[in-house]
Amino acid sequence: MSIKNPTRRQLIVAGGLAGGGLLLGYAFSGPSRHTLAERAVAGKGEQVLATWLKISPDNTVTIYVPHADMGQGVVTSLAMMAAEEMEADWSLVRAEVAPAEKAFANESFGLRYTEGVHIPPMFQGLTDAALLKVAQLMNVQITGGSSSVRWTGEHGMRPAGASAKDMLVRAAAARWNVAPGECVAKLSHVTHPSGKSATYAELANDAAELSPPSHPVLKSKADFTIIGKPIPRFDIPSKVNGTALYGIDARRPGQLYAAIKFVPVFGGDVVSYDEKQVLSRRGVRKVVRLPGVGVAVVADNYWRAKEAANALDIKIDAKGNDAVSMKTIYAQHDADLAKDKGSKDVEIGDADAALGQAAKRIETTYRVPYLAHACMEPMNCTVWIHGEQAEVWVGSQSPLTVRGRVADIAGLDFGNVKVHPYLLGGGFGRRVPVVKGFLDFPSEIDFATLIAKEVDAPVQLLYTREDDIQHDAYRIAVTSTFKAALDANGNPVAWANRYTSKDEPGEAAHIPYAVPNQSIRYVESPTAVPRGPWRSVAHSQHTFFTESFMDELAHEAGKDPFEYRRKLLKNEPRHLAVLELAAAKAGWGTPLEKGHARGIAIQQAFKTIVAEVVEVSVSPSGDLKVHRVTAAVDCGSTVNPDTAAQQVESGIIFGLTAALHGEITIEGGAVAQSNFTDYEMVRMADVPAIEVHFIDSGAELGGLGEPATPPVAAAVANAVFAATGKRIRELPLKNHDLTPLTAKMAQAAD
Repeated sequence: MSIKNPTRRQLIVAGGLAGGGLLLGYAFSGPSRHTLAERAVAGKGEQVLATWLKISPDNTVTIYVPHADMGQGVVTSLAMMAAEEMEADWSLVRAEVAPAEKAFANESFGLRYTEGVHIPPMFQGLTDAALLKVAQLMNVQITGGSSSVRWTGEHGMRPAGASAKDMLVRAAAARWNVAPGECVAKLSHVTHPSGKSATYAELANDAAELSPPSHPVLKSKADFTIIGKPIPRFDIPSKVNGTALYGIDARRPGQLYAAIKFVPVFGGDVVSYDEKQVLSRRGVRKVVRLPGVGVAVVADNYWRAKEAANALDIKIDAKGNDAVSMKTIYAQHDADLAKDKGSKDVEIGDADAALGQAAKRIETTYRVPYLAHACMEPMNCTVWIHGEQAEVWVGSQSPLTVRGRVADIAGLDFGNVKVHPYLLGGGFGRRVPVVKGFLDFPSEIDFATLIAKEVDAPVQLLYTREDDIQHDAYRIAVTSTFKAALDANGNPVAWANRYTSKDEPGEAAHIPYAVPNQSIRYVESPTAVPRGPWRSVAHSQHTFFTESFMDELAHEAGKDPFEYRRKLLKNEPRHLAVLELAAAKAGWGTPLEKGHARGIAIQQAFKTIVAEVVEVSVSPSGDLKVHRVTAAVDCGSTVNPDTAAQQVESGIIFGLTAALHGEITIEGGAVAQSNFTDYEMVRMADVPAIEVHFIDSGAELGGLGEPATPPVAAAVANAVFAATGKRIRELPLKNHDLTPLTAKMAQAAD
């Protein structure tokens, strides 16, 4: 579908910036990318047929995945996609995270900016070339946006595997002097009806001399032998036996350790400090000022560095930001929303006129707080600058970006920086380094590099849990106001939504329901609190708002929430199928135990539609327990059913934590929370039973790392309303008295 008014970003991409490289992963403008990949990963006797694929003399195929595996199983899933098209023997397949080299820039991430833009076939090559060039210039090797399988896998790994197979078949045909169509590739061998056979390894040298096909032929789904199978992940054994290395595990000879005494107030700075207070302490080597951040202490072990940093008495200038609190932030939201109609997001029909003629009108306001990422592995980075060289050991969502960032800060040539990508103990957007125009808040990468410039040894910067909670780049707090009009039959005829601070992705506040008059607009309301991407980004806020408000409309109309949505999704068959499956599997409408109730919510995020039904109970004293979550998911199809289900389960638990407990509050310009004692997580004992049901619709692939997070908060809140009669319009739920209204009335009567 073409867009009548494409955004500036889409026009830039569709225009085809000058550059080189195909989306397949091998060179378009010459052998440069292929050569770079060979230099980076090929050993003696090994051949790189496409940037992502290497064949070794023992006939193993190694697939290099340009994404970080944060537990989502993407290294295995992308390897499955490449191996499927290559017709590789899975027992001979290996997979590794790609090195931080420009050859492995994952230009597929740029496809997010071409979605909805019609690009004529004659210009597709230029667009592909532009995406690669931009990715290389910006050092993009990013994991995020639920993009790995649906973009890199579908548009990178599968075509690369198909191309490699084509080259191997042609090499065999030339060797045997037969037509390529007579040869069959299967289980890492090419065979011919005459009985001739050769391994991929035996053909690799000849195949490497051939040009890849311009339009590789992909397999049909009916012929898949790897994709769609529940295959164990490559990373599990090392995580079970303890040999897996995370960034925090980095150890180098002579390594030092750094801790930071942060300026607590956002936007403040250090005025003065007395480094003599700590330099005489045992093991302390250096005190380094970090402008706008705080003061770092370097010592020969982390405990000494941390204790010395804590002991530093720093004087700060809060620059007036110490007057900022949640009260002032929400007051600012309200004032900004009241100023004018804001900027256009969606305008359909005439919502104002419909509201003025309504049989019934409903108005309300919702809010969600700031949220931290709370990764189980606190932020860390190890940097060693020696002469004109630098090495970095870190778990990052974009190792190539880290390389460029360290080079810039250290004043070194890009080629003189080497990054060792380690595993990530949680990411969720937290481990995205600074990318200009996307995330401009400095990170642990920046701080570790600045510290490393001042010492002649490898130095590991490690955050305490308190540092991690109090100096994050947070999911933003949002206020969202709603007005709706219902006709005499309870059907919504107008939907007016105003909210603060538009975030990615832009469609998060949009609704799939057949409401004829819609006006969705936003106002920016910036604060000094640093913001950053958080799992599912804007969907996590807006799904709570829109699906809770839709529930309110169903209640006002006197309709069942499921049936109400069902009628309004008559023009959205995929949404309707997902909603109906979730309701059926959850037993919607069937009797429940006394005190139990169900809530439902649905959202499309990253091309995947997820509906969730949550069953809760609320005791007479207001104690809430979530018993069961039933999820229905249409992501087109699944690559690895096991990891797909795990991602949905993970997203639900992540969203449940936020719904029940998640809250970062600002007091005196600083974060009030400090650790898991006051920034709670859902514990294993409190995780509900989770059922996941997939619809294989055959639609375009959607993401899976994030789409299950958004619906759960609304589904829980809607279930709480059904159980108690109390409508929750501000998260987290822990802040509310959930005593059922009937119990309240009984207590009052007593």
